Amino acid sequence: MPREFSELELKARGYFNLDKRMFFIVICVLNFLIVFIQQNFIVAEIAAFQFLEGTQMLIFQVIAKLKLLGIPLMYALKFTVVGFILYTGCFMWGYKVSYAKSWQIAMFAELIFFLPKILKTLWFLFFVGDPTYWDFQAFYPFSIMNFYNHEAVDQRYWYSFQALNIFEIAYWVALTYGVDFAARKKKSVANAIVLTSYIPLFIFWLWFYAAVYD
Repeated sequence: MPREFSELELKARGYFNLDKRMFFIVICVLNFLIVFIQQNFIVAEIAAFQFLEGTQMLIFQVIAKLKLLGIPLMYALKFTVVGFILYTGCFMWGYKVSYAKSWQIAMFAELIFFLPKILKTLWFLFFVGDPTYWDFQAFYPFSIMNFYNHEAVDQRYWYSFQALNIFEIAYWVALTYGVDFAARKKKSVANAIVLTSYIPLFIFWLWFYAAVYD
């Protein structure tokens, strides 16, 4: 039998009952605004891009617009994959959590990653003077990359070093609470579901990315 909702969970139910499509749109719009600010007030102001002309400027603008337009597709793909991983993990552990709820858990947990994006934007807007493009690309708040000089790190490992950060750990915790909230059973099993499904595949993805990077 599912356990009763705690007082905190009863309050959280209101957030989970929000219109899912509207919430997805809000996430996309927020990310669109952050990327737009980064591209127009940070990247575009980097010295190397100030002198682009003709074809080079056109390519730069096309890439920037494609990045913005690809935001909904990127999120839809991520939530679909993470949701499927959670759904499979729940099924393997005998938890009846629907795929729709698993997708929703992935979407709500994504809010955690807005904090590092905002911190990065503020950092380069107000605290870093005259950065290079690679300085901007390599930086990720509270990640392993911060312990290294990015110029001394092979670029194939940049993504992995950035992805290993405290926000990723917070994301794991959020997924666990999401599964526990949806299943309403043992918290220890919710921990085990994320530990044995999402986290191993996340680590495999980092290894695979570095292995195929060219």
